[in-house]
Amino acid sequence: MPTEREKMRAGAPYDPGDAELVALRKTAQRLMRDYNATVYGDEGRGDLLTALLGSWNGAVIRPPFHVDYGCNIHFGPGCFVNYGAVVLDVCDVRIGARTQIGPYVQILTADHPRTPEARATGAEWGRPITIGADVWIGGGAILCPGVTIGVGAIIGAGAVVTRDVLAGVTVAGNPARPLHAPKA
Repeated sequence: MPTEREKMRAGAPYDPGDAELVALRKTAQRLMRDYNATVYGDEGRGDLLTALLGSWNGAVIRPPFHVDYGCNIHFGPGCFVNYGAVVLDVCDVRIGARTQIGPYVQILTADHPRTPEARATGAEWGRPITIGADVWIGGGAILCPGVTIGVGAIIGAGAVVTRDVLAGVTVAGNPARPLHAPKA
């Protein structure tokens, strides 16, 4: 029988009140609190990110930075995350090399039932998000559960991404729509 954590990571319905998951979120909250109290150059800053994220590949992450668990976020080398990012990582979030994430971007893998009756059960699930290399995500953009952003794509500021974005495409709006196709 899979654990609630295993079900969560697999995108299956799970109980977020499970003791192991609550303990993991509390640990992440303490680490975020400590990291978010630092400034560039403070000793121990990298140790806090390692404890929160595991391998973070030297990504530049400006506080405040908010996550559910942290351990399900995977950065390629050379990434930049601006102030106020929220990453709800109940499933994997894979961020490609040199991707730049603007301020107050939300990357949301968590999902919930659509009917009030189903929501009343407390169950939730998630869908992973994959962001290719060399992507630029403008300030305040929201990436919804399950989307894939192709290599070199641009997500306009404030865009709400509900569908996959092809490589090299620029999208904007709510819901996000292509502004132009990739250059040949």
